Amino acid sequence: MNISYNWLKDLIDISLSPEELALALTRVGLAVEGVHPHGDDFVLDVDLTSNRPDCLSHLGVARELSVITKGETRPVGSVSLSSVADATQRLVTIEDSEICHRFTARIIRNVKIGPSPEWLVKRLEAIGERAINNVADITNYVMHELGQPMHSFDLDKLSEHRIVVRRAKPGETVKTLDEVDRKLDGSMLAICDAEKPVSIGGVMGGFDSGISEQTANVLLEVAYFRRASIRQTSRKLGLATEASYRFERGVDIENIVRASNRATELICELAGGEACEFADVYPTKFEPNEVESNDISAAVKRLTGLDVETSECVRILNALGIETKNQSKIENRKSQIFSSPSWRYDIAIEEDLVEEVARHVGYENIKDELPPAYGAGEYQATEVREKLLRQTLVDLGFDEAISYSFIDTQNDAVFEILPGIVDEKLEERFVTLQDSVIEGAVRMRPSILPGLLDAVRLNLNYQRRDIKLFELGKVFAASTSETNLPAETELFSLVITGGEICENKAVSVRQLDFYDAKGAVEAALDAAGITDLNFAAADIKHLRRGQSASLSLNGNPIGYLGRLNEEIAAHYKFKQPVFVAEIDLDAALAADSKRPAYLPLPKYPGITRDISFVAKRTVAYDEIRNAVADQQAELCRNVEFVDIYEGKGLADDERSITIRLEYRSDERTLIESEIEAVHDSIVKAVERALGIKQRF
Repeated sequence: MNISYNWLKDLIDISLSPEELALALTRVGLAVEGVHPHGDDFVLDVDLTSNRPDCLSHLGVARELSVITKGETRPVGSVSLSSVADATQRLVTIEDSEICHRFTARIIRNVKIGPSPEWLVKRLEAIGERAINNVADITNYVMHELGQPMHSFDLDKLSEHRIVVRRAKPGETVKTLDEVDRKLDGSMLAICDAEKPVSIGGVMGGFDSGISEQTANVLLEVAYFRRASIRQTSRKLGLATEASYRFERGVDIENIVRASNRATELICELAGGEACEFADVYPTKFEPNEVESNDISAAVKRLTGLDVETSECVRILNALGIETKNQSKIENRKSQIFSSPSWRYDIAIEEDLVEEVARHVGYENIKDELPPAYGAGEYQATEVREKLLRQTLVDLGFDEAISYSFIDTQNDAVFEILPGIVDEKLEERFVTLQDSVIEGAVRMRPSILPGLLDAVRLNLNYQRRDIKLFELGKVFAASTSETNLPAETELFSLVITGGEICENKAVSVRQLDFYDAKGAVEAALDAAGITDLNFAAADIKHLRRGQSASLSLNGNPIGYLGRLNEEIAAHYKFKQPVFVAEIDLDAALAADSKRPAYLPLPKYPGITRDISFVAKRTVAYDEIRNAVADQQAELCRNVEFVDIYEGKGLADDERSITIRLEYRSDERTLIESEIEAVHDSIVKAVERALGIKQRF
């Protein structure tokens, strides 16, 4: 944003040099990146943040200077023009008040189009604007002076000499001032006459209705449009203008009439016009934010450490347009109400007031000191267990990833969300951003997997094929809580693909599979004191059937594990198996941590028996293990999985599952005859329970 030093001096008394002025503005948050001479003037290049559209004008910067210098800004213009109420309905009709909150139209007759006076041309050239003609230059001048974009029409080119503000109809087009035919759609706001669009609301005027040398009567438009609509239209059309830049960030809806009067005054003065009918249609009234503070001085002290008197806090806020309202008694304490001005939509909470005071008192005056917080530096309740989990995965060769919390909405139907993360009763279950940080990523993630899979794809594109990644992070879902804040849950996710790499070996020793992912999950959670895990076969939307499992703890489902299905793998262009796991870490850590207990080594040796069962492919090892445990045989101390055989000698729907049973006594060394009856009893019980047969 270019600001003219001489122009500022017309609005407020300045005793500072251009360089001193640049330092003063930078100090209060309006960063001046350079000061450039231009004739007898100096131009300040001010870099503004997106929440300060009020300073996209010389008046806005002058308002900041009034706080710095304790001066007063001068009124802009000298003539107050009255409106003609009878003209309102005839001149302007707003059909979509959701997008157009206010629209004014002024008719100025008998205008003589010609070159602008030298002083106006110099002002515009100083800030990088090209002079066109007196009327167009005046609208640009007032926009830079007051921050309000406006547009002038040739009244005689408007059908029925009136304006209709509505959404564009599908297929409608308008030739804009850059002589390009723009195709509109139903999401765009069109400024129309009685028959057709003549301008794209908030973006650019129309060529056919524009000012020319033959123009005698002007209709001056000054309006307020919804920010999100202008941003959307500008991006769809690929058309960014000075007007759209300001409308996207927010203009002052209460400044519209003053801007119209100012431009009308200059047109009458410099182009010989005569101010006539005026319409002001204002369907969506401005309501200021009211911010309550029990003690603004104490709030500044609490949040910044700065000692600022209440009177100075109030002076700064009032000078910025933040008015002090009546005092009220709340809980026997004096509470102060501050009302935000129409040009500061970002003032909403007490912390915003503190920020305004702090930046003018000086951030450099905030001292370095430790925050007065009890328990600062202590571990959170689950932090030690999470640290052990992380370290275990690192020891297993994993790298920790940190992915974005924002993902594309296309992922909504791709991944199965863990139980309890989203409220299925809500119509809108997810959290959507109004202003995306990343183009297209407007969804706050309900799953960590999209980010991890993007990381895998990036690594594969760089020819790194052996990958082990994990991430601990928050996921988000819509909530009906009183605070209206999203529900947050911490998840633990991992992904593996490729081969197992050993230290100092360039080639993998074997390919990673389902059991590597399962083992990593078990080892990580075991390190965090979570041991009573149960895996069961399950059909999961994003996982391959037959290679997927659900994970439960104490009977409650907490996660999923398995191989990525073919459809998703093809979408990411994965040409090798990818195994993923996702677990509700909050639910897992809510369980009591099992502390390691000392157990002495057995005094007496055990006897092991391997046994194979012929079973249908639907029978899992977990079922066999549970069937053995159900017998509660005192001498049977352990059950382990050995192997699976499929092929010759077995039917197509059968397989052989081999397990190992260990028998041991704490009192004596067992002999074969002692365990024979127990072993036979267990085998027969398993056969009856599962309908399987021992394989000899």
